[in-house]
Amino acid sequence: MSDERAAVIAANAAFYDAFAAGALDAMGDVWARGAPVTCIHPGWGVLAGRDEVMASWAAILTAPERPAIACIDPQAMVLGDVALVVCFERVGGGFLAATNGFVREDGAWRMVHHQAGATRDGPQAKAETRPGHLH
Repeated sequence: MSDERAAVIAANAAFYDAFAAGALDAMGDVWARGAPVTCIHPGWGVLAGRDEVMASWAAILTAPERPAIACIDPQAMVLGDVALVVCFERVGGGFLAATNGFVREDGAWRMVHHQAGATRDGPQAKAETRPGHLH
């Protein structure tokens, strides 16, 4: 894995670590401050702008019923100063598919977009359909 892809995977892990810890300050550090940001939580509409996105995270991270989420099989694509990570999120006994967008801001990878939604398959099904896998 290239150094750039590893750095993006680390930024993605920081997002999930902040969620797991319920740490709003750490979540704020993950998100871009200068670039426009958007977020689509499962079942929600589009949130746009840092204030609206961070308000949503404040509500989620302080909720007593905040679910435990684990990032599974993150795959990073780096395109200059923009990067995408696609992964699965394990929530309870099921999975969501997620896309996380990042930009390079002040020398660090910062999140500009998060979207998670229902998927019919989990990571095991994905592995079984990869090219070269024998069925």
